[in-house]
Amino acid sequence: MADQNVLFTLLSCLFFMVVMGIWTYKKTKGSNSTTEGYFLAGRGLSGGFIAGALILTNLSAEQMIGLNGQSYGANMTNMAWEVTAIFAIVIMTLILLPRYLGGAFTTLPQFLRDRYDEGVRRLAVLLFMLGYVLVTIPSTLYSGALAVMKLFDVPELFGISYTQSIWLMVWTIGIIGAVFAIFGGMKAIAVSDTFIGVGLLVVCTLIPAIALFQLGDGSVVEGFKTISTNSPEKLNAVGSSTDSVPFATIFTGMIWANLFYWGTNQYAIQRTLGAANLAEGQKGVLYTGFFKLLVPIFMMIPGIIAFHLYGGDLNPVDLAFPTLVANILPWYLQGFFLVVLLGAVFSTFNALINSAATMFALDVVQPLKPSISDEKLLSLSKWFGAVLAIISFCVSPLLMYAPDGLWELIRRFTGFFNIPVIAVVLIGIFAKRVPPIAAKVAIVFHVIVYYMLVWGTNHLFGFKVEINFIHIYAILFFTEVAMMLIIGKIAPRKEAWNFTPKPKVDMQPWKYALCVSIILIGLMFSFYIVFSPIGLAYSEAIVSPYFWPALLSLAAVTAIFAYISVKKWNKKYSNYVKKQITPVEVDKSKFSA
Repeated sequence: MADQNVLFTLLSCLFFMVVMGIWTYKKTKGSNSTTEGYFLAGRGLSGGFIAGALILTNLSAEQMIGLNGQSYGANMTNMAWEVTAIFAIVIMTLILLPRYLGGAFTTLPQFLRDRYDEGVRRLAVLLFMLGYVLVTIPSTLYSGALAVMKLFDVPELFGISYTQSIWLMVWTIGIIGAVFAIFGGMKAIAVSDTFIGVGLLVVCTLIPAIALFQLGDGSVVEGFKTISTNSPEKLNAVGSSTDSVPFATIFTGMIWANLFYWGTNQYAIQRTLGAANLAEGQKGVLYTGFFKLLVPIFMMIPGIIAFHLYGGDLNPVDLAFPTLVANILPWYLQGFFLVVLLGAVFSTFNALINSAATMFALDVVQPLKPSISDEKLLSLSKWFGAVLAIISFCVSPLLMYAPDGLWELIRRFTGFFNIPVIAVVLIGIFAKRVPPIAAKVAIVFHVIVYYMLVWGTNHLFGFKVEINFIHIYAILFFTEVAMMLIIGKIAPRKEAWNFTPKPKVDMQPWKYALCVSIILIGLMFSFYIVFSPIGLAYSEAIVSPYFWPALLSLAAVTAIFAYISVKKWNKKYSNYVKKQITPVEVDKSKFSA
């Protein structure tokens, strides 16, 4: 990039950031004086802000770089992580969110303390903290650093090595993000995320369109024909046993991994816990589902276009998207792209730091010092966030040594904490006599056995367990659920746990929650028709003769269920929610593990 273009890119990026900063400041002025204001935006977020915060927390440079790298190097099978998240989003909307808002919880560990005891709460906090500082925050910073480094050709610009460039970018991006995260608070994150979300939609629409235009020598239609007729197997999302995401894994471990993220992961659900009421919370979560369905188009198709433009020799595969952007995006748009990219990185980074600080303040410090003032608690949480950020700056650059790409590495390491947390939460809700010791045994068992099955046997004994790690998720989930139920039978709680509702917001559900959930599920299935051997992966034409009949049949079934949900099921669902938040006298003898 020429010097004048670099200067224009930086200045235009700075302009957009200043506009975003002023807008965010005006929207959030005076909202961070209490812990509820800092951590939950004063419980006043609308559906639009929740959706913006959720999707920007979920989508970062990690997806732009990692998913495009996977589609470039293999095919569309990794879209399962995004598209099948719809199941988890619907469960979070209809079942878990009414429970969380009904209990007025601020953190998931608070719920675990309420259901089990202080020990389970501490174990959950430990798992979340280790996961955030060793996996999630470093991967976010590293992927952002990689994209910026490639966009500006940092090694050439400063005359330094690739490794030095990664370290420089990680620390530069991290320090700027940390300042915003520590002093901004939850409401600032939600407001700025909405701003960035609009920019992200614009950029993610432009990049595949421009890339197809170039691939088709001036015609987007010809570019589309090229990717759908040459190497159509790249558009197949139905993975075989040799793919990184075999199709069968969708029905085993992936369900629980996605349910962990959308239903129990603190940095995701914290955005919904700040909802102004249940209806706004449900709108926010369901709106997010529509954005998730766009991810394969916005963040995987560019990787396939890169394969057709540059061949399959880029190494590592994570360079596919940065290379595409650097080559096709006009220089006058690169400043706008940079601000969106950095905004996406900051969004996830800020959400993680804010959530970690929330758990530190409310689940570690406050139980030890119940009389501590709000002011002191906020101060301690900000210092903790700063220390956590510095540790992650040191860990992030080490990801450059990941041999199979960033995306695969993150999913494997996430397995240390996602499965035990979702298993403990579900058993906690539905088996009311399972004692705290059962949850503790399941968590410790999982960490040891998961390591042994994924890496340990090879490291210690020289042989690998030839089972896909997503299947291992499912094996351990059901094993741990069985363990907790057995312990609950042998040594049950003396008294069955009874949920005590204490909502702080209106709990009337959104009247279209069921209808929109059904539409989302229908769209999810439609993506698997489009990206399958009867859709765009068909080898003898653009789509097979079965494509349109399958799609139209699915649309008809979806419309029928959506209509029935509005006419018949809404009232039943409202009664279900009302029952969940109504205190009742419990006959303790009727519960069993």
